[in-house]
Amino acid sequence: MLSRIFIQNFALIDRLEIDLKNGLQVITGETGAGKSIILGALRLIMGERADVKSFAKSDAKSIVETEFKISKNFRDFFEENDLDFEEQTIIRREILPNGKSRAFINDVPVTLDILKDLSSKLIDIHSQFETSDLFTEQFQFGILDGLAKNKTLLSDYQKHFTNHQIIKREIEQLRSALAENNKESDYKNFLLAELEEAQLDDLDYEEIQNQLNTQENAEQISENLSEVISKLNQEDFGILSSLFDIKNKVAKLSELSSEYQDLSQRLETSYLELKDINTEIENKAESLEIDPSLLQALLTTVNRLNSLFLKHQVNDIDGLLEIRDELSASQNSLESIESQIEEKEKSLKLIEKELDSLSRKLSESRKNFSGNLETQAKEIFAQLGLEKAILKIDLSDSPSFNLFGKNSIQILFQANSGFPLKPIQSAVSGGERSRVMLAIKKIMAENNALPTLILDEIDTGVSGRIAEEMGKLMKEMAQDLQLIVITHLAQVAAKGNENYKVVKFDENGITKTTIVKLSEGEKLNEIAQLISGSKITDAAISQARELIG
Repeated sequence: MLSRIFIQNFALIDRLEIDLKNGLQVITGETGAGKSIILGALRLIMGERADVKSFAKSDAKSIVETEFKISKNFRDFFEENDLDFEEQTIIRREILPNGKSRAFINDVPVTLDILKDLSSKLIDIHSQFETSDLFTEQFQFGILDGLAKNKTLLSDYQKHFTNHQIIKREIEQLRSALAENNKESDYKNFLLAELEEAQLDDLDYEEIQNQLNTQENAEQISENLSEVISKLNQEDFGILSSLFDIKNKVAKLSELSSEYQDLSQRLETSYLELKDINTEIENKAESLEIDPSLLQALLTTVNRLNSLFLKHQVNDIDGLLEIRDELSASQNSLESIESQIEEKEKSLKLIEKELDSLSRKLSESRKNFSGNLETQAKEIFAQLGLEKAILKIDLSDSPSFNLFGKNSIQILFQANSGFPLKPIQSAVSGGERSRVMLAIKKIMAENNALPTLILDEIDTGVSGRIAEEMGKLMKEMAQDLQLIVITHLAQVAAKGNENYKVVKFDENGITKTTIVKLSEGEKLNEIAQLISGSKITDAAISQARELIG
């Protein structure tokens, strides 16, 4: 329920605050008094754009604040959007002079999307000739499902349908990724096979390069080793024999004087080291083998590695190993994608089985209650002076699942006998439009948990008995919801549980608008004025009393 409206610096409104009650709340006022301004301010709460040019004070911000009394059914919405739940919830919109906008729910800043989402659940503004909702499948299903009490069933179906759509999108994305990967799969397989054939795990590039250098220079190495061995081992002038002789002579000197002991020891060590070097050189010379087939194998391996380095833009075997592992993972990924698609398709079939069951239940329920809707509409049409009007529900099966099951719906309308039924958007005329919408809103109010409903001059163009019947209808509707009606009809205004008047006045040469709550006496005078015009007559007062009853 909308319990309070506060507006500051919006068009002709300097400051306005009004408390509202439950039931039928009637707002009247002369044409041009500013009723549409109040609605325009409320539309800011609905998330609509604001025009800073309409501000009374261009250098001050505009504020629209509403307070709603809400049920605990909204707690999930607040938790999902990380908001503090309050049974008395305040929604505020601020428009700064530079045109920037800020929105708050219980003083917590929110995006316009969240604001729209919540406000659409709390308030429904229906202006004169605004019947576009009536033409949408969502609205038409809402009427029938409300009457059939399908809320829980439809909610269950839509949860499954949402999962169905999510999984379908995921499968499409996976198939797209699989197709993209398959385009490169053959080339990647070739690269992977090439790297696996190179047996990179067993290779030491530096060692291979050393072996290749040895084989390529084997003859020169052999000659140098032979020459070194010869110089070390010549019988008379070889380095080893000369060093041996020197070592022995210094050893004798050390026996004569301790001064030579250190030199003797050093020469002994050098001789042994040189002798060991000689042995190692001899072994290398003996093991050195010139092998043309080994040389060719080494050349092949090095050339292959260099080619792979160049192809994959890396400098070592570790880089090739990393690329090989990535290619292997990529191929495993393809298998994983195929497996994921298979699993998701299984899940999709299970959901489709459940959707099929739920959609059949929805369809059966709708067919059972469509006749009730047609009967109720006919009764209300007759009450509103459309005695010949017929509303018909055309419910057909749909080949695929949609948000509302496996049905398509179209409301057909016929205003007069002898004319064919047509889709309501093309069959309803301007004079019938408001009454048809009011009838449908009445049916919805009885069967759906509608939010606060604001009807803006929906009764325009009717008078007399029909106006009286519209007033009664609105009074009945207000038993099930808070109904705020903006009207020029005395018959409607008389039915108000609470009455308010929008007035325009001058203050310091500036025109302003505000709204005031009417006392019982003021309500009587206002209704009389609606009947007789600016001059209130005794007859008008008397008639007003009769209307109030």
